[in-house]
Amino acid sequence: MGSETARRAGNKAEPETVAGIDLGSNSFHMIVARVEGGELRLIDRLRERVRLASGLDAEHRLSEDAMERGLACVTRFGQRVRELPLGAVRAAGTNTLRQAKNAGVFLERARAALGHPIDIIAGREEARLIYLGVSHGVADDGGRRLVVDIGGGSTECILGEGFEPLATESMFMGCVSYSKRFFPDGALSRDAFRRAQTAAALELQSIERSYMRLGWRACYGSSGTVLAIAELVEKNGWSAGGITRKSLKKLRAALCEAGQVRSLSLQGLEPERAQVLPGGLAILLAITKSLGIEHVNPAQSALREGLLYDLVGRIRHEDVRERSIRWLAERSRVDLEQAARVERTAVACLEQVAEDWRLGSEDDRHYLAWAARLHEIGLEISHTGYHRHGAYVVGNADMPGFSKNEQQLLAFIVHAQRRKLPLDALAALPATERERALRLALVFRLACCLNHSRNSEPPPPFRLAATGKKLSLKLAEGGLEEAPLTRADLAEEAERLAAAGIELEVRIG
Repeated sequence: MGSETARRAGNKAEPETVAGIDLGSNSFHMIVARVEGGELRLIDRLRERVRLASGLDAEHRLSEDAMERGLACVTRFGQRVRELPLGAVRAAGTNTLRQAKNAGVFLERARAALGHPIDIIAGREEARLIYLGVSHGVADDGGRRLVVDIGGGSTECILGEGFEPLATESMFMGCVSYSKRFFPDGALSRDAFRRAQTAAALELQSIERSYMRLGWRACYGSSGTVLAIAELVEKNGWSAGGITRKSLKKLRAALCEAGQVRSLSLQGLEPERAQVLPGGLAILLAITKSLGIEHVNPAQSALREGLLYDLVGRIRHEDVRERSIRWLAERSRVDLEQAARVERTAVACLEQVAEDWRLGSEDDRHYLAWAARLHEIGLEISHTGYHRHGAYVVGNADMPGFSKNEQQLLAFIVHAQRRKLPLDALAALPATERERALRLALVFRLACCLNHSRNSEPPPPFRLAATGKKLSLKLAEGGLEEAPLTRADLAEEAERLAAAGIELEVRIG
């Protein structure tokens, strides 16, 4: 049994130490915390400015230099968390890794260096996690709040109350990308700021009306750009606390007067932050103007804290992914009784092959259960090829709590439930997850086959064994005498799997 599989199968108790890792477009962050009495106590915090987004070329490919910077940082993070049990570390890549066509090359090497899975999260999922982190780090005044997070490649705006986001949006603008686009070679001018702010305002048009209609009591800004600007306007005497629109204009004037990034001399300005300050400032100016914001409170918590709180929720079975599955199943009006039948059979199959196929973790059970509840959602679109339609919906819907990798794994299982085994779809998954994904899909496929008749009675008693690429299904004597459909399905299934290089042996008695 491989070390990662062993850690997955053996990790049953709640971990004492957990870590959240944010592989951002500008900086990589890691926080490590101890779980004590239901609370998180921070014990370590690491941050490195990697400038991953600056290595993204016009064809959306990461340069080797940018990947090496990122890998060097991840390797250092890995030294700190490698010995933590699987499931105790949540690592997520954001906008630059969402864009990069060669992100898979970087992620394969980064996962090996870290010793834990790394997910790429969608923009709205990033927004949800940012809000979760911020809401745990600021006082709850009982009112609605707006959270703004300006990252290296994207900007998230979230409205929420308490710990619950009400509206989430991720926009394609960030301090690194805007600094490269509108302030090339560090040149600073009023005209450059005007063009950058106009571009940002156009991005904000999609949310301006709806957010203003909902309203909020307080606005918080998180992550490096906002925190750096807050420090600058306070240390240079332009604001007594937090960020005001007036202080932002004074900061802009100071940048334009300098004319060049390398000529900036502001108290509290770090040289590396100066390179991406113009783009971040232009975006924040546009946000405050478009949404009528007069004051922004800096928030110390952000995505990495959100990753931690979400991870602890999963460990304690307060998993937002369950809510996403339930919403999608209800929206698609699935047959819940059939879903339950398939789920029971799939779990029974999993338990019987768990040792031989190195499966059986709680996470494996979750994926089979979720696949059972969603495997027929494609019927809402068309009966013909409903497994493909369902996989497309699962892989592309906004599903809070799920990373891109998790959605692709679930989509593969749904796709593989019938007809030809879609082996080519495995390429969308990390190389380290493909064998597991295929084995889960085979287990699920067999469960669907045994419940094809949609009979309220359970399938005939069976024993399932697995060795390598062979499945052996033994049915009780007479188990198929009154189930001709199941007998025909199993015979056809054996032929389909054989075409994919997998043997299914069916025996009676």
